[in-house]
This record gives sequence, C-alpha cells and structure tokens, in this order.
Amino acid sequence: MNTAELLVKCLENEGVSVVFGIPGEENLAMMNALSRSSIRFITVRHEQGAAFMADVYGRLTGHAGVCLATLGPGATNLITGVADANSDGAPLVCITGQVSTDKIHLTAHQYLDLTKMFEPVTKRTKLVMRPDSAAEIARLAFKYAEGEGKPGATHIDLPVDVSLQSVPEGEAPIHRSAPNPETASLEHIEIAAGMIFRAQNPVILVGYDAVRENASAALTEMAETLHIPVVNTMMAKGMIPYTSRYSLWTVGIPQRDYANKLLESADLLICVGYDIVEYAPQRINPTRRTPILHINTTPAHINKYYQTACEVVGDISDSLHRITLRTHRTQEPEAALAIREKLVAEHESYTADSAFPMKPQRILIDVRKAMRPGDILLSDVGAHKMWIARHYNCYRPRTCLVSNGFATMGFSLPGALAAKLVHPDKRVLVVTGDGGFLMNSQELETAVREHLPFVVLVFVDNGYGLIKWKGMDNFGETHACDFTNPDFVRYAEAMHCKGYRICAAEELLPTLEEAFAQDVPAIIECPVDYSENLRLSKRLRELV
Repeated sequence: MNTAELLVKCLENEGVSVVFGIPGEENLAMMNALSRSSIRFITVRHEQGAAFMADVYGRLTGHAGVCLATLGPGATNLITGVADANSDGAPLVCITGQVSTDKIHLTAHQYLDLTKMFEPVTKRTKLVMRPDSAAEIARLAFKYAEGEGKPGATHIDLPVDVSLQSVPEGEAPIHRSAPNPETASLEHIEIAAGMIFRAQNPVILVGYDAVRENASAALTEMAETLHIPVVNTMMAKGMIPYTSRYSLWTVGIPQRDYANKLLESADLLICVGYDIVEYAPQRINPTRRTPILHINTTPAHINKYYQTACEVVGDISDSLHRITLRTHRTQEPEAALAIREKLVAEHESYTADSAFPMKPQRILIDVRKAMRPGDILLSDVGAHKMWIARHYNCYRPRTCLVSNGFATMGFSLPGALAAKLVHPDKRVLVVTGDGGFLMNSQELETAVREHLPFVVLVFVDNGYGLIKWKGMDNFGETHACDFTNPDFVRYAEAMHCKGYRICAAEELLPTLEEAFAQDVPAIIECPVDYSENLRLSKRLRELV
C-alpha cells in the first residue's frame, strides 16, 4: 500500500463519500486510489467550484467536505473557496499535490510553498513528508476542520514522490472518536437567568454557531416562553420560524434598518451562537453601554464593542433550556411587536406589485411562494443579497445559505450542486446577480453531467449593482460598474440546460414552478429594477 492509498483509506474512515476536484499530474496516485475506493469523485470545471462545493457540503452535513487539486495554479484556484469556508466556519479539508521532496528546496516548475500559502486561510496546514505520518495528518485535518473550536478549513499537501512510497506494515487509519459536548457551569447559568429576569427590554441576536449546533428548538422555546424578540444574522435565518410573533427577521444590511433600531433599544443583548465575523459588533452595540450575555460553545472574541457581562460556554441547546427553566417573564415586548407589524406590512405591500422590470421585493415574495419550508436557497453576493436579507424569510435553519464572512461572488452556483447532492429531494434555488453568475457558471456542465438539477434565478441589471448602490450612497456617483451580458436563455441551452426569460411580473411564479419540474438545471433571466436600492436607502435614513 502506498501513501496515496493509505490517505484514501483515511478518507473512508472519516466517512467521506464524495470528493470534488480536478485531476492533475501530481495527484495521479490519489486519483488511482480513489478510483478503487467507495468514494465518488466529481470532476469539476474550476478548482474554485470544487472548494465551494466542499464548503456547502460541510455546512449542510456538519462533516468536512473534501476538495482536491494539483499543485501550482490548481492549488491557487482553491484559495478563495477555502478562505470562504474557513471564514464562515464550514468544515472543509483540501488536498493538494506537490512537487517531489527533492525539488522543494529549489526553484521548480509550478512549485509554491503551499503550506505557507494556505496558512492564513485554514486552521491547520501540513506537508506529508513521510508515509508513516499520513494517517496522523489526515485524522488531525478532520479533527480541526470539524471541531477544536469553530469549524473551518484545513489543508494537506502531498508531494508526488511521497504519494507513491510504500507505507510501513501495520499503518492504518486512526480511530475516529466523537467528543462529548461540554455543559456550561451552573454558576453562569444562574447568572444568565438572573440577567434575563431583571431586564426590561432583552433582545436575542442569534448567529450561525447556533445553526451549526442545531439549537433551533431550544431557541424558539426560550423566545416564546420568555416573550423575548429574536433578530437573526443572515446566516441564521430560520432559527426561529419567521412566522413566530417573536421573530424580528434579519440584521445585516449596511443601512440602519428596523432590526438595528430594536437592538439599540435593548437593555440586554442575548447573543446566542453569534460570531463577530457575521456582523460587526459596532453595529449591534454602538454605544458600548448595552450589557451582553454571550451563549455559545466557545468564549467570546475580544472586541471593544463586544465586552460581555456573562459568558455561558457549553452546549447551546442545553444552556438555553436550563436558562429558560430558571427564569420567568410574562411581559410582552410591545415595542418589538409594533416594529414587527411594520416589517410585515412593508413586506406584504409588494405582493401584487406588477411593475416591470420587477422590484426585488416582489421577486423574493414570489420566490418564497415557490419554495417549500425545507427547500434550500443559496444567495450569491451582490445587491440581491441585501434584498434577500430583508425580504426572504425562512421557516427552518440551513434553508438560506450565504457567503457572509468572506462575502464571495461566485459562491452560489457551485454550492447548489453540493446542496442538491446532499438533499436530492429538495428544491434548490440559486439567486444571483448577472455579475456573480458568470464567475462560476461553467459548473452548470458539471451539474448536467452529474444529473443534479437545480434552478438559477439571475437578477439582470447589466452591472455590479451593490457597488453602484454603495457608490451612490457614499459619493453620489459610480464608476466602472457596467458591463454587457450574453443571452442567458441561449447560454442555458448551450449548456444543455433549460432557459427562461421573464417579460412580465406575473410570469415569474409559474416559470419557477415549471423550472423546478425539469430534470436538468434551469436558468431564469429576470430583469430587476435596482432603483429600489436608493429608495430603500432614503427610507432608512429617515427611520427614527
């Protein structure tokens, strides 16, 4: 058995069922071993796509997604997707080929010091220098990707000569052990319960760590038992059903929105599973005067705007349940409920808006109608993401996936392929701008080849809409943000997909239904009226 074969056995030991990547000369031994394994290899069209697929696979399963590339440009193409996963806490293991060990100290064809290159964007990166170290390096890669604090990305670099070397007799994958979840101390539970009991206007801010820890039921129980309003980050949509009277929807757009107003009025911020990379602490506690109760699996980050009065560190569901049992509240949050009424009224006012090009609010109302409670929407990055934050609400967690910490354009389409792979029974919808769509649209060929149908809804405005929006807000003008587009219907057909073009507002919902009935990916071209961007900025500036 050579090192590559041992490494593939280690992947099987970790429960890996799929690897995304592109074959290359320096990873041929890995490819040969994978071909004789139980693992499905999905050949992609760009390594960045492979990393985004592994990223979303990790988010949805909780187990590390795996991507593979060769050395040099193959490895550098992985970087953006790996950084995205690491920033958003998605477990991912990437494996790269490398020149032989006799060339590492030289200037060699396609050589880069990949461990140094991946160090800033991973939790751990290691070069395999000996066959007998491969099993340990693999186990550590998965251990750090899936735990040891916030999950994230890890990297294994395998030189071509080491991949072919025989491993010593008796070498085998290392046993995988499941860690026991820690429980918070009773002292801190009691302190937290007292803080909530004494607060007049507590507000819960829930973040993605709570999604990862499957704490939705416990959070909803706390909110509804103790009558506490809940604001979610973009990544924590659906942690409390948006139809709950205590759901105050999403915080995260650059402007001061209704959710910001609620957070500013709080006399206690209960931050549940909140990671400061999701939304700047300065935006939730600008005066630094509001006491913060931190409930998470890890201690709070250091930030002058996020200084905690109490930290409840342990299993999140257990902590929430124990705190709820130890405190009591009957007062309804009348001010928060009044804000919720305004949110709902504003949202529903666009239900029958027939303007064309379509307003983003109406588009997302129709999208919500087409998507069942457990279906999955993946948002790319752009102006549409801001509208998704405000107007696409969720019943369950992990049904709206965004690139948040790294905010990476091109994330959504490759991610949809992984989402459909994990959940073949669910509708999977990509919502993207015309800029982000063309960054990784080549993976449509991968989806067709792998028989993974999903729908791509392209907001068409012939420009980088979010940058235009920010340019106008900040400088009153924009520069270098416009471009032209192909005919997206014919583009879809050239990729052996179905293509649709929306020409009137009432066409969108039936087109979505038809697109989801296809057995190949479908692309819907939808012109959008982004003059709504500046209208929203104006309305929110006037918000008191």
